[in-house]
Amino acid sequence: MSQLDGTGMKRLHREWRRRTTGRVALILDGVQNPFNVGSIVRTAAAERIDHIWIAGGTPPSHDKVNKTALGTARFLTWTEVDTGPEAVAAASNSGYRTIAVELTTDAVPIHEVEMGTDVALVIGHEDRGVTPATLAVCDAVAFIPQLGKVGSLNVAAATSIAIYEARRRAWST
Repeated sequence: MSQLDGTGMKRLHREWRRRTTGRVALILDGVQNPFNVGSIVRTAAAERIDHIWIAGGTPPSHDKVNKTALGTARFLTWTEVDTGPEAVAAASNSGYRTIAVELTTDAVPIHEVEMGTDVALVIGHEDRGVTPATLAVCDAVAFIPQLGKVGSLNVAAATSIAIYEARRRAWST
């Protein structure tokens, strides 16, 4: 066993791109910390997120975002909007099912939520989460089951898990 070189990595990633169907987008509903946004941007670029809607948060063009994202924002498209509900409407109009990733009384485990072929994951502010107005217009709400004594995850870590779950479902065998 040996680590892949650049050519080997390109072949591996090309094979997974061929096996992947559907679209995945993100809605960032008030995510503020530029280092969190940068981490989300880097994961989004690595997992080929189709579009990001940014509602009331820090855009990928911010200098501190780029510090963490390492220039990967150039591989993404995004739209800045005023509110989360506006972002959800735009995603819905583009054919996405909108799934908020949030801890609510009616949320279902993320591995059980119906995502459909094209899904926009709605991610909320670091402390306050997805706004009530945005939650009200989403198609569903999902949570990431946690087993430890810590009740929540960092927003960038939670986003990475949610993106992976959405992409995993789209892999054909």
